[in-house]
Amino acid sequence: MNRVIPVFLLVIAAILSGCGSSTSGELTGVQGRKKYFEPDPYGMQYIPMGGFIVGQSDQDVAWAQNSFSRTVTVDAFYMDETEITNNEYRQFVRWVRDSIARRTLAQAGIDGFLKEGDDYDMLDEDERPLNWRTRIDTRRNEDQKEALEEMYLPVHERFYGRKEIDTRKLTFKYMWVNMQEAANPRNRYDFQKKEYNGFTFNALGERVEVKDRSAFIMHDEVPIYPDTLVWISDFSYSYNEPMTNMYFWHVAYDSYPVVGVNWRQANAFCQWRTNLLNAALGDVGDPFVHNYRLPTEYEWEWAARGGLANNKYPWGGPYTRNNLGCFLANFKPLRGNYADDGGVRTVRVGTYEPNGFGLYDMAGNVAEWTISAYDESAYRFTHDLNPDYKYNARPDEPAVMKRKVLRGGSWKDIEFYLQVSTRAYEYQDTATSYIGFRCVRDYLGNSVK
Repeated sequence: MNRVIPVFLLVIAAILSGCGSSTSGELTGVQGRKKYFEPDPYGMQYIPMGGFIVGQSDQDVAWAQNSFSRTVTVDAFYMDETEITNNEYRQFVRWVRDSIARRTLAQAGIDGFLKEGDDYDMLDEDERPLNWRTRIDTRRNEDQKEALEEMYLPVHERFYGRKEIDTRKLTFKYMWVNMQEAANPRNRYDFQKKEYNGFTFNALGERVEVKDRSAFIMHDEVPIYPDTLVWISDFSYSYNEPMTNMYFWHVAYDSYPVVGVNWRQANAFCQWRTNLLNAALGDVGDPFVHNYRLPTEYEWEWAARGGLANNKYPWGGPYTRNNLGCFLANFKPLRGNYADDGGVRTVRVGTYEPNGFGLYDMAGNVAEWTISAYDESAYRFTHDLNPDYKYNARPDEPAVMKRKVLRGGSWKDIEFYLQVSTRAYEYQDTATSYIGFRCVRDYLGNSVK
C-alpha cells in the first residue's frame, strides 16, 4: 500500500502540471488548437496538386511561339464548375446597389444604416461598416425615398419615362495588399535604422514613399455593371439588338455566362465574393480566411487538362466531335457555321459534358480571364513551382502593359483556340461579348488525419 501512494501522487502532479502554465521543457507546439477540415465550397470542384508539361500539345499552327513546353507544378485549389453566370453576377450588382443605397441614406442623416460601437465611432462615415439589418422601405418612409432619388437616372435620360437605377453610379470600392511590393528587398523594414525604405506605386500610378505598412495597401474603385452594348459594338453590320436589350437582365439568360465584363471587373467580383463568404463565416466564429481570385494561366491549363497529361482538348481526344459526329463544345466550327454545334452565340453553362475534374466549358462558350499578365516569353522566366507573371498596369502606361491572358476560346473562335495549351490575350480594360470568367479558391489543407 505504501508503494502505491507515491505513484498515485506522481500521476496527480503530472495532470496538474499539464493544466498550468509550466511546461515539460519539450517542444510540443501550441496546444489546444482546433482541428480543421475544409469542406468543398458550393459550386466548385477540387483540383488536386500535380505536375504537368505546359505548352503546345500539337503543332503551333499560328506560329505564335508563345507557349514553349516545360514541366511545372501547381498546388491544389478549388475552381468553379462553370463560368460565372448572369444570375450570379447579378447578385454582385444588387449587393453593390444596396450598399450604395445604405451609404446614401446614412449620409442623408437617416439613422440605423451604419454600425454603431466604440470601434467604429473613430472612423469617418465613408469608412464605417454598413448595418445590413436595418430595412430599406421607400414605400412607407418618405425620407428614405427622397434621399435615394439621386441613385436614379435624371428624367431627361429615361426611356419612355421609366424609372431606372443609374448604373454608372454602381461602383465597388475595395482594397488589397500588394504582397509583391511588400516583399521587394528595397521596401523591407530596416531594423537597424528602425524605419522603412523604398517606394511603391498605388493603383492610380502615383509614387508613394514607404513610411509604414499602409503603403502596400492598394485601393481601387471599379464600375461593375456589365457593358451590355458589346453585342452591338463587337460586330459590324450585324443585328444583335435583342441580345443587348435582354442578355444580362432577362430570366431566360440567367444560366448563360456573363459577358461584357473586363478584367478589372472580374477581379472586383472575386474580392466581393471573398468578403461575402468571410463575413458570413465570421458571424459563426470561423477564423479562416478564404480567398477567391482569378486563376493563373498555369492553374487554368492544369484544370482544363482534367488529369490527362498530353490531351489536346479538355475532353481528352484529338478531335472536336464525338463518335456520333456531334461537336463537343460551342465554337465556330467548319467554315463558320455557328449553329452546327448547337449554339449560335453563347449557350447555357454546363450544356456539354465535363472534363475529368468535373469542370464544364473549359473549351468554347466564352473565353476566360486569368490573373496572369501576358508576355510572349513568360514561359521562359517564370518559376516552375506555381508559376505566374502578374503586373498591375497603371492607367498611364502603354496598352502593351495592360494585356492579360485569355484561355479556352469562345463561341466565335475557331477550334485552335479551344486547345488547352493555346494562349491569347485582351486588354484589362476591355469588355467583349465573348469573354467571361470563373473563380478559383485557395486550398487551405486539412489538419484532420
